[in-house]
Amino acid sequence: MKSSTSTGASTTGPRDGSEGKSKDRVGYPSLIDSLAKALHARESLFDPGHDGALRLFNGFYEGWPELVVDIYGRTLLLSTYAEPSSSPSLWLPQVQAYFLETLPWLKTALVKARKAKSPEERRGMITFGGPPDRQIQEFNVSYALDLTMNQDASFYLDTRQLRAWILDNLAGKSVLNAFAYTGSLGVAARAAGVSRVVFLDHNRRFLQLARDSLRLNGFTVDERDFIVADFFPAASRMRRAGERFDCVILDPPFYSTTGKGTVDLLKRNQALINKARPLVNDGGKLVAINNALFLEGSAYHESLQAISSEGYLSIEELIPVPEDVTGFPHTIVRRPPADSSPFNHPTKIAVLQIRHKK
Repeated sequence: MKSSTSTGASTTGPRDGSEGKSKDRVGYPSLIDSLAKALHARESLFDPGHDGALRLFNGFYEGWPELVVDIYGRTLLLSTYAEPSSSPSLWLPQVQAYFLETLPWLKTALVKARKAKSPEERRGMITFGGPPDRQIQEFNVSYALDLTMNQDASFYLDTRQLRAWILDNLAGKSVLNAFAYTGSLGVAARAAGVSRVVFLDHNRRFLQLARDSLRLNGFTVDERDFIVADFFPAASRMRRAGERFDCVILDPPFYSTTGKGTVDLLKRNQALINKARPLVNDGGKLVAINNALFLEGSAYHESLQAISSEGYLSIEELIPVPEDVTGFPHTIVRRPPADSSPFNHPTKIAVLQIRHKK
């Protein structure tokens, strides 16, 4: 899959709590016209082997708020955010037929009805062809997939440029992939040639995909590097044990609460960063990802600057979201509810440098 960046603003939907709404339909171009325009804008991003992953249509901002269209390998993934009462079955077949005709190499179509009552429908139902693809490749690294394991696709497209950054910058480093989910960021670190990467997540099933991805790339799996635990007590244990890493990656959900702690990226993002800071070596990196849709980019940037005021944390780099996810300037017909700048998307990715008191 070729990579690209954008200065446009948009949102992915699944990661940031946003939902498609049909009330703004007035003035939108027709559905097929919108799909064709978006697909034409992405033509140069297709890889010849069709083994990558790409967003073909971001309906939240490209003209049909109830729909997001992705491809994973040769599997077409249609995610609809329409209310069941609005009868998405009236237009979804048009969408599927359009892509199967336009991209005849597709082998499978999968529909996720994100607002359905049935868990099976939310996780995805095959509507064409055989089983969905079980792996993709990005920047010559293979990643295991389970497209029906969860409501999302088990692999986030909006962090593609972060995986590129990891491959380019973390060789020889030690890495903690916190809130690892299915471990794509940690797998990229392993492919970069790190000295060690630790995967931390509270869900054992999600981490199994990280193991599968490591094996796909011929890497050994050391069970000592997989921690199934809540982040907050696990981080406290590591701090007491004096464990530190050259890079800590924080990719938490938008909101989560347990008896051990609360993740709230809209109101408490500083607390999470401060919890992770003691785990970073002096001069090391902390990668902070915030996907709160209603948090303005400037407000998040200012919050990072605020905890930088004592000189022990500095903003080193902002990593953009690729343009197939954000939409293109000529395909976007509406903007996110909160201005994302200086980031290019509500998924806000910042690389921070950490210093410790002497």
